[in-house]
Amino acid sequence: MPKTTTRIQADVGRYVSDTLRDRYFAACDAVYALGATSTAEGDVETSFGTTHVYRYEPADPAARSRTPVVLVHGSGSCSAMWYPNTPALSAARPVYAIDTPGDPGRSVQRAPLHQPERAAEWLDETLAALGLDRVHLVGASYGGWLTVNQAHRRPGRLASVTLLDPGGLEKVGLRFFAWIFVSLFATSAPKALRPRLAAWLEQPVLVVPELRAMIRAGVRAHRIRRPSPLPLSDAELSTIRTPLYLVLGKRSLLVHAKRQLERVPRLIPGARAEILTGTGHGPQIDHADEVNRRMLRFMDAVD
Repeated sequence: MPKTTTRIQADVGRYVSDTLRDRYFAACDAVYALGATSTAEGDVETSFGTTHVYRYEPADPAARSRTPVVLVHGSGSCSAMWYPNTPALSAARPVYAIDTPGDPGRSVQRAPLHQPERAAEWLDETLAALGLDRVHLVGASYGGWLTVNQAHRRPGRLASVTLLDPGGLEKVGLRFFAWIFVSLFATSAPKALRPRLAAWLEQPVLVVPELRAMIRAGVRAHRIRRPSPLPLSDAELSTIRTPLYLVLGKRSLLVHAKRQLERVPRLIPGARAEILTGTGHGPQIDHADEVNRRMLRFMDAVD
């Protein structure tokens, strides 16, 4: 009998080996331990693969009936990156953190998601499978693109969207990719140099040992296969009617903060946009307490 092989799509993310995958999962669990303890986790099936979801339930029974928060992480990461945010958010509302298929995490991708309509279809299927008809959707970086894309294409389940230094607003420039490369290189620097490099690069990964170990393990274990998404045009942004809150880092290398501070509220009626000083691409990590307060205040106002 001739030997048969299964053809793997070139634009679907995958792990290099089971051994490296398991090491990455162990590193992720150490980061999860820094945040709130999830009350449940599991998988839901979609047309694009299996989506792994973490649920965080408020201790206060009154808060459990509030509109839930759904968190969508950035590229090359997983839901563990929300460890600075899950305690405060889950004290006020139910929280769901989603591992995006195609990124290192516990989801399993079967079909590409980077096309805008497919990405919106996947996220809508995920929310439907979780039984969520109305959510506050929060996305950071690439997750910000997924979030604003959802508001444009499939807003029916969205009570609001919050974008944390998001992709999807302008073309990703060389300066951002250079920052990513230098930051990854800096994770191998001697321990004594890391605080100085972290301050220079505005990269908290370097000074949180568990986060640094997770990022390094993910780079070794997983291969992301997708192009950078195209930003939404002025015409596409102007279709959005979902309440929107945009938080930008003053020294972001992904977006030009002042440009988007003017552009987004001009195109999206009622949108709020703010710039946080003393931070770059990770305001939800660098200024977690402040960003948590602002996000919850915005959601309360929407509700």
